[in-house]
Amino acid sequence: MFEVVPSLVPNILDFVFKGMLIGIIASAPMGPVGILCVQRTLNKGRWYGFVTGIGAAASDMLYAGITGLGMSFITDFVNDPTYRFYLQVIGSIVLLIFGVYTYRNDPLKNMRKTGKKKGSLWYNAWTAFLVTLSNPLIIILFGALFAQFAFAPSTPFDMIVSFLSVAAGALLWWYGLTWLIDKIRSKFDNNGIRIINQVIGAIVMLVSVIILIGTCTNIYRIF
Repeated sequence: MFEVVPSLVPNILDFVFKGMLIGIIASAPMGPVGILCVQRTLNKGRWYGFVTGIGAAASDMLYAGITGLGMSFITDFVNDPTYRFYLQVIGSIVLLIFGVYTYRNDPLKNMRKTGKKKGSLWYNAWTAFLVTLSNPLIIILFGALFAQFAFAPSTPFDMIVSFLSVAAGALLWWYGLTWLIDKIRSKFDNNGIRIINQVIGAIVMLVSVIILIGTCTNIYRIF
């Protein structure tokens, strides 16, 4: 029988929780692929929107893997309390800027007309993958999130668990978003996209400020 080392369980759960949170935060803002997902859900059906999210998640995983590979080389640096403090402060500031940008940005500028033909599910996933892949700046967001959450898996097993968790968080977001859009499709309009984007931006700003204050005062540190 395999014996589970008790000390490893909290670490694994920690990676799973942080990974899913990173996946959700990275996927949530209404960028070009978010708009595409909403449009396809409304025009083609929920599952076409969801596979669009799957394509986006696959591209995000590629960039997350690149970011994580870099972080894995500085595990000792990340685990040092002093360096970790500075990384978390920098990560919080970057996330705050990202939240402000998300809140103020008009996602409808990214809206394009979708084709009348549904196409295959594979086509919808592949095009979403390419749209997301065309934005390498996502690495900056992943870098900030990894730094904020001290997310630096070092062993191959930790890496597998961690990045599967990031993927699970991203897919959870796309599944939930397409479910919501499908349920309220008769009441959903362009203003709904703006509201979702502003709510996401406000949440990111609030969380980043809370963690930044907690990190600086050493009062609130759950991560």
